[in-house]
Amino acid sequence: MAVNINTVYTTVLFILNKEQRGYITPNEFNSLAVQVQDEIFSAYFPDGNQLNRFNQNNQQNDTEFFNMFKDTAYKLYPFEKEAAFTFDTPSQAFYYNGVGEIYKLGEIISTYTGNPTYDSITQLTSKSDFSTITRSKLTTPTSQYPICHTTNAVITTTPATAARLIIKVSPVPNSLLVNCIFKPTDPQWRFSIGGVGQYVYNQEQSQDFELDISEQTNLITNILKYCGIIINDPTIIQTAAAEAQEVNINEKS
Repeated sequence: MAVNINTVYTTVLFILNKEQRGYITPNEFNSLAVQVQDEIFSAYFPDGNQLNRFNQNNQQNDTEFFNMFKDTAYKLYPFEKEAAFTFDTPSQAFYYNGVGEIYKLGEIISTYTGNPTYDSITQLTSKSDFSTITRSKLTTPTSQYPICHTTNAVITTTPATAARLIIKVSPVPNSLLVNCIFKPTDPQWRFSIGGVGQYVYNQEQSQDFELDISEQTNLITNILKYCGIIINDPTIIQTAAAEAQEVNINEKS
């Protein structure tokens, strides 16, 4: 369940107004909302790595609803999708031409049609290792054991030409399917101007936070922290930072 952006914005404004600390405009709030969502999302990966060490050391609480590693993985499930990549003949590589921005690549499956057909797990290597391996007769990749590397290239597509992440595979498969983590969509609080010049929330044009509902408190406290910088009030920064740190400690303890 996503976090309603209007709930977060009105809560932030309420706290600022209650303490008579000032006001932030919708445009300022939207910029902070994008920054904070990206920070929380990016933290899932080092946090998950840290929590996984508890699993390896048998220190993780495995009681239902209290396994923190599973909780962190659960928060990433909505962003995990299989993406079909499109082949670009000029670059002899595959690129993603769908909706959304890829954040991390997971398992890469190369499909070679024929008799027999192979759906092969493809090893991701560095560009230098890719060159070395493909040039050697002893280590040349096969349709059962393909390898790949990633780079950037300018791809001409309809309607625009843009630099994209591409995947070069050896040998070149008939199709490529990649398990990816996608970046959350930028949140936006959209509005119209009311009769007395006030901002009126436009729900249809707004974009909610895509993070799990459990992140609502983190979103509010971290946005407040940045509000203190905009308003130039160190008290807000210190209070919000302390609250955010306490939430973080409680989650990991």
